Amino acid sequence: MIFGFNTDVKHGDTIYHVQSEAREGELLLQTQVFVRGRCVGKRAVSYAATAGQAQLGDTQREQQLREQHRQVLDAIREGKLENILDHPEPEALAGVKELEVQWLNAESVHADRNLTMQLRVTEGGSAAPGARLTFRFARREAAPFYAQAVTGAGGTAEINVEVDQADLPDSSVLVQANYEGRTATRKFLLRRAE
Repeated sequence: MIFGFNTDVKHGDTIYHVQSEAREGELLLQTQVFVRGRCVGKRAVSYAATAGQAQLGDTQREQQLREQHRQVLDAIREGKLENILDHPEPEALAGVKELEVQWLNAESVHADRNLTMQLRVTEGGSAAPGARLTFRFARREAAPFYAQAVTGAGGTAEINVEVDQADLPDSSVLVQANYEGRTATRKFLLRRAE
């Protein structure tokens, strides 16, 4: 009997469930990848050609399955899942592409009573031009301030808010990016420069 493996692995904001098992009736070592309960692809290796060989027993096949499972986990961690799957489900993988919001100038954002944030939105590591950004600037004892921007060709956008540097330690900025039906939200805490 060959034991299977189940592992949850996180890449970006997505949790992948990787399930490997020996399908003995079909003489296959199969690894399936699920996101939110939906199979996004699989990798299967037949052992039909070696099934009758005495030197390749359950222990060796279990080791092969363990190695296959590890390869899929490594591919997920490296962001290269589609390269290792036999037949990736393009529609399912497209829904998994990660939308990321990066704060480009986190070290130098406040000058002349203005908070200037430069952000970049990427999808699966590539620029996301035309992404809509909604900013919610919150500070203590004041109503929140909202602003919007759209990313340019490089996936970048900039927002300026008038604020006193003394108010920064009690402030935060919530940024929501919307791009092709996907949404990513990041909260940035502000602090006074030392």
